[in-house]
Parts: sequence; structure tokens; C-alpha cells
Amino acid sequence: MLEVKDLSVSYGGIKAVKNISFQVPKGEIVTLIGANGAGKSSTLRSIVGLVKPKTGSIKLNGNEIAGKTPEQIVSQGITLVPEGRRVFADLTVLENLKIGAYMRKDSLEEDINWCYDLFPRLKERNWQLAGTLSGGEQQMLAIARALMSRPDIIMMDEPSLGLAPIVVKGVFDIIREINKQGKTILLVEQNANMALRAAHHGYVMETGTITLSGTGEELESNESVKAAYLGKNKKNNAVR
Repeated sequence: MLEVKDLSVSYGGIKAVKNISFQVPKGEIVTLIGANGAGKSSTLRSIVGLVKPKTGSIKLNGNEIAGKTPEQIVSQGITLVPEGRRVFADLTVLENLKIGAYMRKDSLEEDINWCYDLFPRLKERNWQLAGTLSGGEQQMLAIARALMSRPDIIMMDEPSLGLAPIVVKGVFDIIREINKQGKTILLVEQNANMALRAAHHGYVMETGTITLSGTGEELESNESVKAAYLGKNKKNNAVR
């Protein structure tokens, strides 16, 4: 469904992403894991058009999208749940959901009800200002808002960031449920344990390059991945 080939991203003279290639098959969860500064977020930002790639190809269903505007890319079926959630704090839950569908001209009622089925807590807080929600509730809202555009692929940038472990588990349960309901997911995560357990395939990024790839299970059992990201002595990345 999504094919990235020889992608490079630079900020001035700094190369954040260096000629990486990977694929996201339809109906799967694919994860990019790696330390801070590895280039994961820059990869997502370039796919959705927020950063212009220096080189490379980004194809969605065989159609080139590199160089298109974010609005054009969203209309073709990709959306991003940004790091830090970035909900509209002074708007209600319902208003945030409607903003997620700003490019649509059809009825939103069915999709709003679907989001409320996925996130019953949001339905309870329908008229509450988003800025008064807990961190976990804001993350739910950010995911639901992205779903309102009816994307083929939903990309998520650090959905566990800043959340308590019990909340992180709930977020990953939701990610799996969304996938079961037919959405393809590209997931960037520092919480490698949770990401690899959820993912069908994964890629390890280090200093702008992809150094390893495989199924989630293969990477979880890889000794170098264990040493770098899954060690027993490492603190839970979800708590910051």
C-alpha cells in the first residue's frame, strides 16, 4: 500500500534521514523503532508532506505523493496522529472530531458514532473542552480525530509518550482494534516492547538509516535489538 524508496530528509546541512526504503502492506501494523534522533519522526513528516524530502520516492497505492501538499496527501488517504497529541484545547471533543473531517463534504454522523464506539470515554465527554481531558483521553481524541478523514493508512508518532503504563496498554489495545477493523497503521515508537508485540513487521532506525528489519516477533527475539531496546534494566519509555 505504501512504498518508500531511497528517502532522504535534511534540515540545512544535517541529514536526518539517509536513503531509507521500506514498505507498509495493506492491513498490517508496521513499526519504526529507534532512539531519539534516529529519524523516525522526520520520516513520518516527509510522508505526510510536512517536510519536503531531499531525494526519494513515496508511493501510495502506486501513485507518487512526494512533493504534494499535506492537504493533497490527506485527501489521498494518509493521516498523521502527531507526537504530543496536539488537540485543539479550546474546542470540545466533538468540535475536534469535526475538524478531523474538514475536507469531507458528506455526513459525519456515522463516523462520529464509530469513534465513540471505539472510545466510549470520549462520548461521555462529548461537550468537554479538549484541554481539560487527561493525557490518555487526549491521545484517544487525537487518534479519533485522525480517523475522521477516513484514511487508508493512519500514521502514529509516539502514541505512548508521557502516558502511564496502564494507559499505554489501553492505547495499544485500541491500535490493535483499529487494525482489526481494516486500517493499515504505520507506528513510530520508542516503547519497543509494546510496538514489536503489536506489529506485523518492524524496522530499526539508527542515525537516519534502517539497520534491521523483520517481523515483530523476529525483531523482538533479535539479540542486538534486545540489548539496545528491550533490556530488562531499561526504564519503561512510556513514563517521562
